[in-house]
Amino acid sequence: MKATSWLLLLFSLPTSRNTERVAVWRRLRKLGAVQIKTSTYLLPDEPAQHEQFQWLAKQIRDYGGDSTLVRAQEIEGLTREKVVSLFNTARDKEYGDLRKSLQSFIVRRKKLNAESAAAELERLTRQFRELREIDFFDSARGHELAMMLRRAEGASRSRKLPMLDAKHFLGKTWLTRPRPEIDRVGSAWLIAKFIDPKAKFVFEPSAQAVPEAIPFDMLDAEFSHHGNCCTFETLTRRFVISDKSVAKIGEMIHDADLDDARFQRHECIGIDRVLKGWAKEGLSDQEILRRGWLCFDALYAFLRRV
Repeated sequence: MKATSWLLLLFSLPTSRNTERVAVWRRLRKLGAVQIKTSTYLLPDEPAQHEQFQWLAKQIRDYGGDSTLVRAQEIEGLTREKVVSLFNTARDKEYGDLRKSLQSFIVRRKKLNAESAAAELERLTRQFRELREIDFFDSARGHELAMMLRRAEGASRSRKLPMLDAKHFLGKTWLTRPRPEIDRVGSAWLIAKFIDPKAKFVFEPSAQAVPEAIPFDMLDAEFSHHGNCCTFETLTRRFVISDKSVAKIGEMIHDADLDDARFQRHECIGIDRVLKGWAKEGLSDQEILRRGWLCFDALYAFLRRV
């Protein structure tokens, strides 16, 4: 969403109206609004959100309260980047809660009968779709959870993918999502070191942004999560990279990215947190990639000598 202005709903309710207050709070949460001050909530200025706020403002007045709907081009003290960050932080927390539920389902799935498993997966999928409806600025956590859902849906029918020859992938442009974290940075390092030494990397939220590029670690991309493999593992298998140190790094990235403790490897969890920290500091995607590669170069050198 490319919102250039914002909708602010300012309201008050009589202190005796606790039931109505809870109803309004639940409605604001369902709409995906974020709070910037006491009883002041924010949405992007788009027709659908404007209509929803209009209805809620009327509902508040019907409850005996006061409400004012304001359209603002700028909000003093809040840059557009800061406002977008408020929305993404709210969605990240909600995606995180849903991720825990999905992880629990994946662990328990084999113990459930087919009907119960299908019903629970449908419920989790419905919750994910509801979140995506209010994910106005395409939070990175949404993409990650979408791939996790695909993994849960396809766990029993993952297909064997053909092996590939790296010589057919030289000098390509490779595309992944902005704000790269452990699997994307590790996969880019793997591509540059073992598959395409002249690779160029670009960052876009959609693969359609650069049609000639090869997408990786993106929803429905050929080089992404498949079955129980993270993208790094998928690339290792597809290009038949048999280096033992690479295999160990793949196990570390898997456990840090999928958080399922499959290999009981903890080394890359720290690297992932450092990558996230650099993103919070405002480093560019290319700089995060450059610094991340230094981490993987050092880790690879250490493992080669163990």
